[in-house]
Amino acid sequence: MPDRLTCPAKFTNKYMDCHLYILKNINGRHYIGITKLDINERVKKHNRGEVFSTKFGKPWHLLYFERYKTYKVAREREKEIKSWHGGNSFKKLLRNAGGSSNGRTHASEAWYLGSNPGPPALRRRKKNLTG
Repeated sequence: MPDRLTCPAKFTNKYMDCHLYILKNINGRHYIGITKLDINERVKKHNRGEVFSTKFGKPWHLLYFERYKTYKVAREREKEIKSWHGGNSFKKLLRNAGGSSNGRTHASEAWYLGSNPGPPALRRRKKNLTG
């Protein structure tokens, strides 16, 4: 059995030794933690305000978790993810956990124009919207 198993947030196995997990609240804040408890019970503790560092950001939702054989390996992974400081590696981890290859999904007739589209992009959008 490998040291790490990546799991979607909706699947749990209470017989694993340790979980690394990522939570997100309604304000967009993330929390990264590890636990030996059942992952669903741990999330409930966060939402009941029993965890000091998350009691003011309720409600929390489980985005992602990984299962580990040992607490030591889970702790090393936690330190690694926390060292990313919410940068591109962290965003990529969450994006891949959600099943998107690049993080950009488009609704029908929607266009990504960038953060500050120039006149050519605006003209192209107008042309596509009018026919």
